[in-house]
Amino acid sequence: MEHSNSPVETDFVEVTLEEGISGSVKVHKVVPPPYKSSLQKFFAKVKETFFPDDPLRQFKGQPLPRKLILGAQYLFPLLQWAPTYNLNLFKSDLISGLTIASLAIPQGISYAKLANLPAIHGLYSSFVPPLVYVVLGSSMDLAVGPVSIASLVLGSMINEEVSATEEPDLFLKLALTSTFFAGLFQAALGILRLGFIIDFLSKAILIGFMGGSAVIVGLQQLKGLLGIKHFTSKMAIIPVLSSVFHNIDEWSWQTIVMGICFLVFLLGARHVSMKKPELFWVSAGAPLLSVIISTALAFAIKAQRHGISVIGKLPRGVNPPSADKLLFRGDHLGLAIKTGLITGLLSLTEGIAVGRTFATIRNYKVDGNKEMMAIGFMNVVGSTTSCYVTTGSFSRSAINHNAGAKTGMSNVVMSVTVLVTLLFLMPLFQYTPNVILGAIIITAVIGLIDISSAYLIWKIDKFDFIVMLTAFLGVIFISVQVGLAISVALSVLRILLQVTRPKTSMLGNIPATNIYRNIHHYKEAIRVPGFLILRIEAPINFANITYLNERIYRWVEEEQATINENVCLQFLILDMSAVSTIDTSGVSLFKDLKNALTMKGVSIVLVNPLAEVIEKLQKTDDAHHFIRAEFLFLTVGEAVASLSSAMKRQTPTVQDARGDLQL
Repeated sequence: MEHSNSPVETDFVEVTLEEGISGSVKVHKVVPPPYKSSLQKFFAKVKETFFPDDPLRQFKGQPLPRKLILGAQYLFPLLQWAPTYNLNLFKSDLISGLTIASLAIPQGISYAKLANLPAIHGLYSSFVPPLVYVVLGSSMDLAVGPVSIASLVLGSMINEEVSATEEPDLFLKLALTSTFFAGLFQAALGILRLGFIIDFLSKAILIGFMGGSAVIVGLQQLKGLLGIKHFTSKMAIIPVLSSVFHNIDEWSWQTIVMGICFLVFLLGARHVSMKKPELFWVSAGAPLLSVIISTALAFAIKAQRHGISVIGKLPRGVNPPSADKLLFRGDHLGLAIKTGLITGLLSLTEGIAVGRTFATIRNYKVDGNKEMMAIGFMNVVGSTTSCYVTTGSFSRSAINHNAGAKTGMSNVVMSVTVLVTLLFLMPLFQYTPNVILGAIIITAVIGLIDISSAYLIWKIDKFDFIVMLTAFLGVIFISVQVGLAISVALSVLRILLQVTRPKTSMLGNIPATNIYRNIHHYKEAIRVPGFLILRIEAPINFANITYLNERIYRWVEEEQATINENVCLQFLILDMSAVSTIDTSGVSLFKDLKNALTMKGVSIVLVNPLAEVIEKLQKTDDAHHFIRAEFLFLTVGEAVASLSSAMKRQTPTVQDARGDLQL
């Protein structure tokens, strides 16, 4: 096969434009792409798959010292802004850091309870991980710490096999081990540049999953809001509601009154901040204020004497080392790995989505692969310092952004604030009522129910809406992981259907133009006598050649059944503009079509086959048995014009064609 780097070759074809009027049409020849060796093609494919952002381009043409600086900044994004950091930036970061700390402290305690872990681990997880992220992360707005969804999934999955109340030490070890594997998985995705895996969690899946999780998390808080002592550990709506109404005798009216009062206060503060974003500090400070007031009230009235349960004594001091608590053998290793993979995937998706959201608002770039590595290493380090799974929280990041954060230093301020709390303020939380933690969690997860986005999905794509509804119902009626698995399976099924059943459409000519469009879309488009023009709108491969063969053959039979007696179908034109690639099985499709349609007196014409497609077809057909140069065109208009001139010279009737076939 010849390889060409020359300009596109052209021919002029005489055609009859109208009766009595002749003219010429320029016909461009289809040429193969410039030659590339197999090794060049391989490296180009690898680069496009794993390095679409070309991270090394910034090093090109730079002297060695500059390359070393750029390399250090790439590995440690902290070095990009730290050299120019000044007092004005610190003032903004100090305010935002203190603001998010006021939210992180009560949320950390609450989310640890949600994960069935001792409350102190929520604070531990708000101290060390943010410091790691500041060094490795590229987002200026992401506020790192425990989040509700990861806490829920971690606690519920481990609790299926190990009871947090009966075996608290083993439960904690499994939580830390799961965090280690979550971080390992996240970092591996970033290092190997496999971030496209998280794209399987579509927006529809996440909206349904997070909405269902919010419902379950909220219902689980009825234990604290009602003062129930014996409550189910299951995470499905039926067992939860059953546990609520089967234990009516345990309801505490004092707890209910306190819970409702503070829940109304928190929801009111949230509403104010949503209506007036400049009052972000109202919703940010409300949880901490609720904790302070409720703790003082509980201490004053001796809450425990009135049936109001409190957190109890919390240990003072910084995170104790926990590397010795990681379990890498034993019967529960599989559970820890499975929990780590699922929580790691969910927290990674949430963290990257939040980071990109605020990066878009402030017009800077967040590197997805670096974020994966940062979040991954953050969790690996966290697992050795008594922290469980952490990521970027949307609520805290939104407050961080609205408070005017300029750099990642706001995370450092938050960590220092948490450190001060761990060292000196822990005794103050001893009398904090559990009901307040439930109210804080409910207020936080309400924002995860995105009705407006669900309605938009319903309007745009009904199948996506079904996927979203499946995730939502699966989570609330079965379990978190089953609901997620079913919805992902549905999404993958849709992708498989799109691959195995590619769209094909019949094209017609827009009158008085050289434009050809789908006749079912553009009503003014008309068919061209003697031609069947089809567009294939997907790659051709082993998974869809049977369908394409049968579908195209049916198009031909239907066309032959509808044409009149004056002219027969002579050409099948296949517009290949949307066929980006083809495999060896796909090549056989054209051989089979050629053999079948030759018996019907129909020739196959290919329009605009792309580089990889034409190259593979010509390599397979060295003798030009089924890919002839005179049947290759760059546009449908040129193909119709050129072939029409040949039909004018010899126009067989249907009877003639049938007679020729009989001979």
